[in-house]
Amino acid sequence: MGGTGRGYWSRLVRRLTSDASELDADDLCRRADAVGARRAADCRSGEEVTVLGRLRSVELCPRDAVATLEAELFDGTEGVTLVWLGRRRIPGIEPGRTIKARGRMALRDGRKVLYNPYYELQTTSA
Repeated sequence: MGGTGRGYWSRLVRRLTSDASELDADDLCRRADAVGARRAADCRSGEEVTVLGRLRSVELCPRDAVATLEAELFDGTEGVTLVWLGRRRIPGIEPGRTIKARGRMALRDGRKVLYNPYYELQTTSA
């Protein structure tokens, strides 16, 4: 068997021995690569970035009389908080949804944040 056969078997063994969260993280990384997005772990504060991932949580956070909608995006490597200022709800922004977001990376309390990112809802198949 050539190199291709060994690659197939090693991928098969990995899929059979990995847990679902590892496989999901691998899938998110592959999808991000396919659409030209960067991995969150590789993004630095101040850079204009595009990330792709799945929303883990979405919540309304009233801060000082200005409502903000915050969502945690996980791309398989690291989490990024997406913050829409002055928004209470955005149709389609819900936990479990895969989105591609673009904006300037910032840090807030040591966590990566995109404020008012441009976003695209992704279909389930990619």
